[in-house]
Amino acid sequence: MEAHRVERKLSAIFAADVEGYSRLMGLDEVGTLRTLTAYRAIIDRLIAAHRGRIFNTAGDSVFADFASAVDAVQCAVEVQEAAGKENADRPAGEQMRFRIGVHVGDIIVQGDNLFGDAVNVAARLEALAEPGGICVSRAVRDQIRDKLPYAFVDVGEQQVKNIARPVRIYSVNRAASKASPPSGVASDTGGLATPETVPRLSIIVLPFENLSNDPDQEYFADGITDDLTTDLSRISGSFVISRNTAFTYKVKPVDVRQLGHELGVHYVLEGSVRRIGDQVRVNVQLIAAKTGAHLWADRFDTDRADLAKAQNEITGRLARTLNLELVADAGRRIEREKTVNPDARDLVLRGWAWVYKAPQFTYRKQAHQAFERALEINPDSADARIGLASGFVISLGRGLSTSPQRDERLAEQLLLEAIERDASSPLAHFWIGILRRTQNRLAEARIEFETTISFDRNYAPAIFQLGLVSMFLGQPDAAIPAIENAIRLNPHDPAGEAYYWSLGTCYLLSGRLNELMINLLRKACSANPRMFYHHLSLAGALGLMGDLDDAKAAVAEAIKLRPEVNSLARIRAQFPWGNPQFWSLFENTVAAGLRRAGFPDE
Repeated sequence: MEAHRVERKLSAIFAADVEGYSRLMGLDEVGTLRTLTAYRAIIDRLIAAHRGRIFNTAGDSVFADFASAVDAVQCAVEVQEAAGKENADRPAGEQMRFRIGVHVGDIIVQGDNLFGDAVNVAARLEALAEPGGICVSRAVRDQIRDKLPYAFVDVGEQQVKNIARPVRIYSVNRAASKASPPSGVASDTGGLATPETVPRLSIIVLPFENLSNDPDQEYFADGITDDLTTDLSRISGSFVISRNTAFTYKVKPVDVRQLGHELGVHYVLEGSVRRIGDQVRVNVQLIAAKTGAHLWADRFDTDRADLAKAQNEITGRLARTLNLELVADAGRRIEREKTVNPDARDLVLRGWAWVYKAPQFTYRKQAHQAFERALEINPDSADARIGLASGFVISLGRGLSTSPQRDERLAEQLLLEAIERDASSPLAHFWIGILRRTQNRLAEARIEFETTISFDRNYAPAIFQLGLVSMFLGQPDAAIPAIENAIRLNPHDPAGEAYYWSLGTCYLLSGRLNELMINLLRKACSANPRMFYHHLSLAGALGLMGDLDDAKAAVAEAIKLRPEVNSLARIRAQFPWGNPQFWSLFENTVAAGLRRAGFPDE
């Protein structure tokens, strides 16, 4: 019996390979092997220096065993840095870029070799890593925590081949500042994030609870939540989670420590609103997410006419509590609202509540009526104009307008009038940007989104639209960090499939053909299977990757959803956006992959 006992141990598995190795071998076998030998000498030396042991090699692949996750990741970082220096000293044709995955788990020992799921997962992580990048599992991230000065960017749960359960994956940002102590903050956002350390004022404003005895006052509490979210975004150096993500926690029991861990924020702001007639009581609490400790709490009694003043006082108290300075225009909204009829403001809050409720016609109609009535009460209201214009722009963008030229003219007029009244309104510039994108005036749209972000640096929809416009301008590499940042700010947006579709499509357009690209597009299809263009992008990606059976299945699903879009010519007609550079990239990637899957040109 002793001879048949299986030896097991817990190990950190390091897996690495070369990007495009088969292509390089096809071009020059002898030269590629010579170059690989030089790089392997560097890798072997670094593995040994970090107390690792190589247990398997095959072609360009290297598998190593470490007793410590810290040693394995530190080695991976040094390998990538050494490879980068080596590449800088070599001609382009002799450079190699490595992908590395690291996982911790139980493995089976057979002689000098190791087997088991831990080895398989490390191999899958390596395949998901960017060239020159490192992917690790949650088990690795949890063991490292504050021990290394790197940020961990959440890539979400991925279903990897031959592994029954999804694996939570993080990419290692070795560009995080080594001069400062590690932040220890890693976010489980369910999506990608920008590779940067989390600012000290990183915060989520949870939906304020409506304590009024009237459920119809829910919109009022939601409006205060939205205003405080915007006001906090105006604090210099802040990082504020988007309202769309924050509202996914509405009417749910929340463990603030878990919330801080999931979203990568240091603070949670929560509160309640009680309104009786014109009298309003707002209770606010600031909580440290790491410990759950209450840092500050206060109560504000006001009336509707002075609500803006109370909200500014809340923001100011928060800033002073955290030793921060407000930006110069922190009180701008108060001055503007001194002349605003509180009933008009109330209707504006109701209108936006209907806009956020759902894209159904009934809700759009009720929102339109609320904004119209607000404008009747206060003809000078910039917010009412923006609300009315947003309805016209949404209808134009979704092809629902019965009078496109009229709606376009009205939206333009309302938004320009709003900017005349409040030139620093982020929402006014945002909706002009959406209108310009709808008109395919992409360079102007980009300027409007950049202006929006200059007034509200945490406004995730504008950051996402800036990425989308960059994609349609044929600049997918510039679009990727913007879209990743939008996902970091707004990881749980109910309409988040658009983020994953656009990000996956940018990877595709830029030629980053890897499993991460496929997973992003599959995630978009899964989140909203009714969007036919999600399936077309996936089909193009799969076609380029050579997975023709799945590509054909994705094409069939797209045509099933939209039978009239059954050729490349129809796709171009369906999507009128994009400049020649974008369509050139589309032709070389998406269209090429669709043709391989049997999708016709005409």
